[in-house]
Amino acid sequence: MKKRISTKYLYKTVIFFFLFVVIACSDTSKADSEQTKEAKEEAPVSDWVALFDGETLNGWKRYNATEIGDMWKVEDGMIVCYSEGGGEATENGGSLITVEQFDNFELSIEWKVSPGGNSGIMYHVVEGPEYNYAYVTGPEYQLLDDTGFPDVGDDQLVAANYDMYTPAADKPIKPAGEWNTARIIYDNSKVEHWLNGQKVLEFEEGSKDWKARYEKSKWKEYPAWCSYKKGAIALQDHGNYTWFRNIKIRRL
Repeated sequence: MKKRISTKYLYKTVIFFFLFVVIACSDTSKADSEQTKEAKEEAPVSDWVALFDGETLNGWKRYNATEIGDMWKVEDGMIVCYSEGGGEATENGGSLITVEQFDNFELSIEWKVSPGGNSGIMYHVVEGPEYNYAYVTGPEYQLLDDTGFPDVGDDQLVAANYDMYTPAADKPIKPAGEWNTARIIYDNSKVEHWLNGQKVLEFEEGSKDWKARYEKSKWKEYPAWCSYKKGAIALQDHGNYTWFRNIKIRRL
């Protein structure tokens, strides 16, 4: 014959089970909360720094000049190069460079060129009366209208390390007049060029391959080229309308 379970016993059992569940959930929630807090404390704060505030040219100057002049202006949240013709060789021409200098870095810039346009992004640029132009000292990430600029070699196309390294043939380029994103990583002589989210070339300065390419390049004519490992970031005035925005950098 089965024993009948008393109502009082059943009631105590239910209460005990309910309290057990509440305590277990509370401990789990507390543990999760502590883990989340620890994760937040350990998560690195973003170290990207904007080089352009979207309104002024604060933090920038014209290469080897005391005044920026009228070739470079800010318009609708963009830095615009209003150069047309002589470029750096003209009286008011010249690349726009950062006042601050960088050694190891990761740089991101949105850019676009006019049809047939040519420009570039340089790094480790150094000023001096003995240097006429920014490109004499700093390596260049090439900006170009690939289809509208005639007679250039593969190592002079968009995203090339100018006159040294050719970008991947399948690079995701957008045409003149549309925004592209360039990214340059320089880390203890190891260099990567990215275009619109895709890595399109990489190399190491000073390597055997790099030296062989250098010997065949135009840069042999410029002894100071790539000799500095710390310098300014430069936006080139090549005599064509060019636009830049969302310029940011982080030190490595």
